[in-house]
Amino acid sequence: MTEHRKTALITGATGGIGSALAECLASDYHLILAGRDGAKLADLAERFPEARVLALHLDQPASLADAVHGIDRLDALIHNAGVVDLATVEAASLDEWQRTLTINLVAPAELTRLLLPALRAARGHVLFVNSGAGLTANPGWGSYAASKFGLRALADALRGEEAPHGVRVTTVYPGRTATDMQRKVRNQEGGEFVAEAYIRPDSVASTIRAALLLPRDAHLTDLTVRPGS
Repeated sequence: MTEHRKTALITGATGGIGSALAECLASDYHLILAGRDGAKLADLAERFPEARVLALHLDQPASLADAVHGIDRLDALIHNAGVVDLATVEAASLDEWQRTLTINLVAPAELTRLLLPALRAARGHVLFVNSGAGLTANPGWGSYAASKFGLRALADALRGEEAPHGVRVTTVYPGRTATDMQRKVRNQEGGEFVAEAYIRPDSVASTIRAALLLPRDAHLTDLTVRPGS
């Protein structure tokens, strides 16, 4: 009998942590690499010829059902995609709130719901790449932190609901990581982007891999990763 090869779907696979995850997990899983930018997805397809690339528009959750139709077994669903726009509660627009909450929270909830049968079939693992902002909300971070607090609540509820089905759920809270998103954040904060001061994306990816590949008798539920000295 041919041994089942594990499959992992990574959202935000064209970004810093997502790309590092693809590198880190390529030898362990058949990869489904999801993103929204066609040119970047084409580049991923060249870098990972054995992977499947998948266009997902997380700002349109109603479109996700068609996009993931046919995935009937999934060992790992890694929610890595996200957006951030810093603004005070006074200054943040309705559109900014709706976009942030839709992409960072509503879409992961809907994607998880759609893929639960495939995850249950594999006794798989859902992993949410959260943020330090999912633990503490600072001034100017209201909409982003709200989306990440919500993501934490989603993970906690899902963990209890899916335990009878053998589905594990982990949340990882990375600190500031040397990615293009962090570069954007530092620009919005009016500060300098110094890559050496932050966590490398491959370090976050290695942490995620360790959580995913734990034996079945262990379950890492929450992991906080901070820049080293």
